[in-house]
Amino acid sequence: MTAGAPDAGHEHAERQPGSGGPWSRGSSSGGPWSGGRPGSGGPGQAEPRPRVRFGVEDLVVAYHGRTAVAGVTLEVAPGEVAGIVGGDGAGKTTVLRALAGAVRPASGTVRRPPARRIGYVSAGPGVYRDLTVDENLAFAGAAYGLRGSALAERAGRLLDRTGLAGARDRLGGQLSGGMRQKLALAMAMLHEPRLLVLDEPTTGVDPVSRAELWRLVAHAAATGAAVVVATSYLDEAERTGSMLVLDQGRPLVAGTPEAVVAGIPGAVLDAPARPDRGTAWRRGARWRVWSPDGSTVPGASPVAPDLEDAVIVAALAARERAARDKEMAA
Repeated sequence: MTAGAPDAGHEHAERQPGSGGPWSRGSSSGGPWSGGRPGSGGPGQAEPRPRVRFGVEDLVVAYHGRTAVAGVTLEVAPGEVAGIVGGDGAGKTTVLRALAGAVRPASGTVRRPPARRIGYVSAGPGVYRDLTVDENLAFAGAAYGLRGSALAERAGRLLDRTGLAGARDRLGGQLSGGMRQKLALAMAMLHEPRLLVLDEPTTGVDPVSRAELWRLVAHAAATGAAVVVATSYLDEAERTGSMLVLDQGRPLVAGTPEAVVAGIPGAVLDAPARPDRGTAWRRGARWRVWSPDGSTVPGASPVAPDLEDAVIVAALAARERAARDKEMAA
């Protein structure tokens, strides 16, 4: 853990060579399925926005000449929670590391507060296993210049909120997975960051601990932090104010969860057995079918789609576009 640069009291905008121009705060988009940023007030209408927004625009990150993520745009304002959703290898960690300043983009714009005002929980253990809970918090506090009564007051408040007050003398390595993640989150929140970056904080923990961790995330946003959280769970994505779905390092769909579902092209149908035609996938004991043009499919009936359906359709639509592009280039 590093203390980072002194807090200059203002946000930092880092524009890399080859980026598409200065940070744009008022550009419109054609909706979550068009690849643009969600939401605008329409022609001649300026959408009200908070004064400060953190995030990335047209982000490209490459490792050893291989592009890891490209064309990624994400914004979050103080008091909001934005989610980055995707499977393993989708590029979630790379985007978060670029946002936190841990990796330098090849191009694009990154807007973040000074390093001392960022809280970061990595996808790793996040705590020191050979230090006690109190010692972990003291170490994190010292990295940000917190000592004495200020450290004790903040640490005590967070220990009460996380339910770890009774485990202050336990080693990090003796904590359960859920307790370790709550401690890692407390360490990241100790210095009251303006931007909280969380890399899959609930992966591998029990359902009760997941709910408790999300309560802490919601509290961080309610007290004014801008929160960006990566997850592979769509039920967690539904808790966010806005979401970005990544697939193989590229944006798949973005917007509020409601807008992503509402923007599904065509129709989603439900069937008791796999239909003879149409693109279908299992949902429990039944089948979902995507009809790109909205036409009916024998044996299937219309159903109200949910976020899982929307993300699957987005992936199917992207594959169809890629196949068409390949045919046209041949």
